[in-house]
Amino acid sequence: MSQQMPERIPGGGVDLSHLAARGSSAADPANGRDGAAGQAAPGGRTVDVPSLVLDVTDATFEQIAQLSAVVPVVFDLWAEWCQPCKTLSPVIEKVTRELDGRVLLAKVDVDANPALAQAFQAQSIPTVVALVGGRPVPLFQGAVPEAQVREVFAQLVQLAEQQGVTGRVSATDDAGEPVEEPAEPPIPPAHVAAVEAAERGDYAAAVSEWEAVLVKAPADAEARAALVQMKLLQRLEGGVADEIREAAAADPGDVAAQLRVADLDVAGGHVEDAFLRLLDLFASSDADDRTAVRERLLELFEVVGATDPRVVAARGRLANLLY
Repeated sequence: MSQQMPERIPGGGVDLSHLAARGSSAADPANGRDGAAGQAAPGGRTVDVPSLVLDVTDATFEQIAQLSAVVPVVFDLWAEWCQPCKTLSPVIEKVTRELDGRVLLAKVDVDANPALAQAFQAQSIPTVVALVGGRPVPLFQGAVPEAQVREVFAQLVQLAEQQGVTGRVSATDDAGEPVEEPAEPPIPPAHVAAVEAAERGDYAAAVSEWEAVLVKAPADAEARAALVQMKLLQRLEGGVADEIREAAAADPGDVAAQLRVADLDVAGGHVEDAFLRLLDLFASSDADDRTAVRERLLELFEVVGATDPRVVAARGRLANLLY
């Protein structure tokens, strides 16, 4: 579901300009460098931060948001189970570091920080949004090519300069010798075609390639996990979140519409909502529809992960409904 986001977050997004204003007033105007991470300095000042790539939580968001008065702060909303996130995040980190302190990257685990996912109105992940002077600037959703990430970041820096956000952040972990990032494990040769298809956003091809891998190696757990994730993204591709939700709300008995909105909820990190919707639908459906609902539930269990507590609870309730 790779696509450019609209000019503004639907519904106006969140206005965080008060955070930027607070950070600007907190900076020491007497010198050009503010050594306290999380305290912003206006104009072309430099602020020290622990790293150019930071993990942010619901509790630490305000501190990070203050820095958007100095540089654009890019928020990467991701989840551990999200395969496209694993493709996109390293690209965003690479481009961020290459900009040498003109952009700060804040990574948000949506499962651990649902309030932030809701604040940014993330309907699917990965979702990438920036703050410039405390105000949200939607960037893109889905795994996009590196060239597009570079172009969007360059435009973001230009937009920030137009709004007077012209500072830099200096990362203490980048002082002296460069920090060596751990090498990623090599992609198994049998997986290359599927991974490449996913990276370019061709989910139908990725599904086909992962299915071919599993024909030859049925016990390949990594391929199975990637396949169900690609199927989820393929089902949502081209869909509009508001339209999907409206269709489901208009006809609660429409099984296809309910399955689609459950897919949307899982993709957006609203896992419990998706499971509750489908379990209630299963309980109220006839035998034919129950089969489709059960199959979708089992597939979404795989997407989220068999050991996830939400999956364990939902699987238990499904078993009770079956027997």
